Parts: sequence; C-alpha cells; structure tokens
Amino acid sequence: MKKTDITMIILIASFSVLIAFFVAKSLFGSVYNGTAIVKTIDKIDSSITEPSPEIFNKNAINPAVQVQIDGNN
Repeated sequence: MKKTDITMIILIASFSVLIAFFVAKSLFGSVYNGTAIVKTIDKIDSSITEPSPEIFNKNAINPAVQVQIDGNN
C-alpha cells in the first residue's frame, strides 16, 4: 500500500468515529451527573420474638396433612 492509501484510510476512519460519536450523543443524550435520593431501611435485628400462641399451637390445623372428603366415615 502507498502512504496516501494509509493516510486516506486513517482520515476516513477518524471522520467515521467523529460522526458516530455525535450521532450516538444525539440519540442517547448526555450522561446524568445528578444525585438520587434512595430510601433506606432500619438495621435487621438478630433477636427472635416468639410467635403468637393463638396461631402456632399444638391444636392448630396442619395444612401438610392430607384430608379426604368423600362423605363416608
């Protein structure tokens, strides 16, 4: 390749990169440099509270037990 061919390739590549940069900037816009306000939560406590004895007792209904409903005892 001649020096003029290499120079022409570099020139065309440079213009292509510039055009692509400006087209992308016009399509996607500029970078947002503002700040965002984010909600935070309280720290998780490691203490365990006892469940309600009205719900969790030994006479409560166990949904894991199969029940057959057929009308015959």
